[in-house]
Amino acid sequence: MSFILHDGDLPNNFSVSDSIAVDTETMGLNPTRDRLCVIQLSCGDSEAHIVRLDEKTGYKAPNLKSILSDRSILKIFHYARFDLSMINTYLKINCEPIFCTKIASKIARTYTDRHGLKDLCRDIIGIEISKQQQSSDWGKKELSKEQLKYAADDVLYLHKLKDKLEIMLKRENRLKLANKCFEFLPARVELDLKGWSDYDIFSH
Repeated sequence: MSFILHDGDLPNNFSVSDSIAVDTETMGLNPTRDRLCVIQLSCGDSEAHIVRLDEKTGYKAPNLKSILSDRSILKIFHYARFDLSMINTYLKINCEPIFCTKIASKIARTYTDRHGLKDLCRDIIGIEISKQQQSSDWGKKELSKEQLKYAADDVLYLHKLKDKLEIMLKRENRLKLANKCFEFLPARVELDLKGWSDYDIFSH
């Protein structure tokens, strides 16, 4: 397992086959207030690419945007709803198609209420990851080794989790339902960003 840090964008020769794991690190949980600092990616090959972004670079990142908006590449997230909100706000792009391991877990693993990434890694693939750096300062000039490892861990196992969760969803005849939820995510994100984040539009 390794990681490579990039400033501002991915290199021109960065290539992806059919899927990529994606996660973000931010200054907080409010897309209209808290800026996007880092996007990390993995092609499922035990290597994480960590792209540090800031207002100085203007969030241009043409190579990163090209990959994230490529509809021939599946983007695998954990809690896609938040990451997509940040990407939409700062990179001004939509990411489709999507697979969200949190949604998949909630639909497949109804025997538990533990659907965090740490829980999934432990319960499904037997890997322990640390969430200690989750609330650290991602906007500082130099990221620590602990932060970089944390960022890498957030994407390195998503391909394996997707594969395991898909097996469970198929077994329980719920894969079609999960896919419909994934397809709805861009609309859910648009609702969030336009002011309906805390309002259930399907309620009476």
